[in-house]
Order: sequence, then C-alpha cells, then structure tokens
Amino acid sequence: MPLNTSFARLRMLAVTGCTAMAFATAAQTASPSPAGTGGAAWPGKPIRVVVGFAPGGSTDVMARILAQSLSESLGQTVLIDNKPGASGNISAAEVARAAPDGHTFLIAPTSVETANPSLFKSTLLPSRDLTPVATVGRTQMYLVAKPQLPAKDVRELVALAKAKPGTFSYASAGTGTPPHLACELFKQATGTDVQHVPYRGAAPALQDVLSGQADFVCDPGIAFPHIRTGKAKLLGIVSAKRSPFFPDVPTVAEQGFAGANLDIWFGMWAPNGTPPEVLGRMNAELAKALTLPAVKSRYADLGAEPVTMNTPEFRKLLTDEGTVLSSLIARQKIVVD
Repeated sequence: MPLNTSFARLRMLAVTGCTAMAFATAAQTASPSPAGTGGAAWPGKPIRVVVGFAPGGSTDVMARILAQSLSESLGQTVLIDNKPGASGNISAAEVARAAPDGHTFLIAPTSVETANPSLFKSTLLPSRDLTPVATVGRTQMYLVAKPQLPAKDVRELVALAKAKPGTFSYASAGTGTPPHLACELFKQATGTDVQHVPYRGAAPALQDVLSGQADFVCDPGIAFPHIRTGKAKLLGIVSAKRSPFFPDVPTVAEQGFAGANLDIWFGMWAPNGTPPEVLGRMNAELAKALTLPAVKSRYADLGAEPVTMNTPEFRKLLTDEGTVLSSLIARQKIVVD
C-alpha cells in the first residue's frame, strides 16, 4: 500500500473518531429526558393547568399571567382549564387522576390542601394525592369597613363590637373561603361576637360593605380602588406584616390583637409520580417568571405579590397553615352547607 494512501486512511479514521466522540459528548451533556416521558424531551405537547375557579377571579388571572410566561420559556402552549366547584376540590381531583407525565398541573389557593379537608367530606386528600411544586404568589387580607362605620382603626372597631355584642356583621366570599377564615381568626383574636354573612364571591361581599349592608369584610385586595377614593375604610392588615401597597397602615397584631393573620397563598401541584426532573424544571421556570417586570406589574394590579418558594419551603407552609386552619375550623365549628 502506498504511503500517502495509508496516511489518508489514518486521517479519515481520526476524523471519524473525533466526530463520534463529539456526538457522544453532546449526548452526555444534553438535558436528559425525564423518566416516564417516553424518552422524549419535556414538554412534548401543550401543558394543561387546571384552575378550580371561574375565569376572571384572582386564581384564574394569576394562572393566565404565568401561562403566558411559561409558554415562552418552555416552548409549548400552556392552556388554562377552568373546573370550578367545591372551593377547588373538583380541580384538585381532576389533576390527581391525570397521567403523571408532566403535562398536567393544578394552580389553586393553598386552602385546597390546608382547609378543605376539614370542611368537606371527600375522598380527596391533597397532602396525600398531589405533589406540591412551588408557590406562585400571595395576596394579603385587608380589614375593610363600610364608610359610615364610626371607627378609624381596629381598636375602635373592637370597642364598638364589644359594646354591642352580636349586632355587627362581616361579609365573606363564602363559608370556608380564606376571607371567611381570616375574619374568624379576627373574631378569635379580638374576642368579639360578630355575625357572619356569606356571599357567593369576594366581589358581592365587598359590594354590600360599600353599600352599608354589612359592617366590614376581610378583603383579598379587590377593594383597593375604593380604599383610595375614600369609599371604604381600611382599618388594618390581617397579615403578619404590613402591606407594600399600604405601608402606613398597621397590622391587626400591631394594633394589639395577635393571631389575626392569614395570607392567601397560591401554589402549583402536580399528579403524584410526575418525574422529579420535570418538577425541578417547572419550579425553576416559575421562579424565573415571577422576577419579570411585566409579571410583577400585572400581579400588583391584582393586589398580589409574586412570591415564590422552593418545594421544601412550600411543604412547610402547607403543614403550618394546615395546623392553624384545621384547629380554627374545629374550634369555631365551621361547616360548609
């Protein structure tokens, strides 16, 4: 064999070997396909996010804000599927039954796990039947009174209520909802006897406070325009800390009544068995989305904060909140009709 032919063959083998090594290295460094997704890259099809409340509410709007960002970062359409009913239990059951392939998730208030099991007779137990992914935001609760109420803060409201037990009333978004539970915590912390008037949603509850039919409400943030125009009185923040939207208004605890604090946290859950690689990726994408200026701005329009937690922190929040709310529901004998 001629010498130049041997060199040519050796050079061809070297190039072929380098190419093979390059492909092998690329295969090793590429993102692995999550187990349980059939070896395909995730997401391999549109992602469905189930929301247990009607379109236009805080949970739905928050989910749609995030869906837009996630669609861009994941390269797949993220669809919102509204399944309202039973304070989120219907949507939670839907996700618990879904295939754990990383293409179905739930966005709901944390009360679906922390309060609903104590309020509803159901075979669903979210702490057992769903896997938490991350928090996706928070709204605080605001003690908002009718404009005619002769009280300018929580202390004066409590004094009025104690002077005439059973004659004052508060409106809520419905029995067992977070605004109802927040006002029950307020009653417990202040030792007041105030009547509960449930409505079908936060908007009609607020409307009857504005019209003077009910004395106050624990509002999840929809009263902001009315507070700013003087059509409603903001007496205090029903939270562990002051609101960034009203930093000069003290919390209920700061006004002398510890224990009256309940934020509405919103979170994402997945069906049990969803690959951990998918859960980790979704957690990271949510955290990234919540830092975007456009997302922060749209959350602020809802009176919400784009606060996220990793999975262990989220689990602790669920455990702690569940302990407080299950105890409250039992002590106050709260029953959903």
